[in-house]
Amino acid sequence: MPTVSAQPRVRPYLPGDAATVVPILYASSGGMYERYAGSRRLAERTLARALGAGESTASADVIWVTELDGRVVGAMAAMPFCEWTPRAHAFLRTTLRSIPPWRWPGALWVYRAGGRPGAEPPRSSFYVDSLATAEQFRRLGVASALLEYAERRARELGLGAVALDTWVDNEPARGL
Repeated sequence: MPTVSAQPRVRPYLPGDAATVVPILYASSGGMYERYAGSRRLAERTLARALGAGESTASADVIWVTELDGRVVGAMAAMPFCEWTPRAHAFLRTTLRSIPPWRWPGALWVYRAGGRPGAEPPRSSFYVDSLATAEQFRRLGVASALLEYAERRARELGLGAVALDTWVDNEPARGL
């Protein structure tokens, strides 16, 4: 575990963060982005495009990062849940522009299959779509700082809850 001297600090995503944030967001999906796009390279290209495009579940306006000692070590995509569906559709459009056409049927299948198996979050919630910490910086309060920020943001927006979900076998996320 690296030695750090500062407390985690959450701030909005900045364009210069892409090289660090894209792999962190990729790691947040448990392989779903790769199944969606067809390969890690295409998935990361899709995420990079989404960061630059507006109004998707991975666009810069819904990404917050955590810094430790000036290094970006965590990332979260979060938005009011009422925005999630149109943003997910925008992410699909970005994906289809980022991958070869023969991959489109697989992306559409994963998109449809990726719907929530559980209860849908309340429309009046702040939804954390993805959250991850770079592996070597886990257990240092990075993800907790992002979730605390999500709670503050929900209050600022007048939303009554924070909602997130994860795969049932993602023990670290479930523990958080």
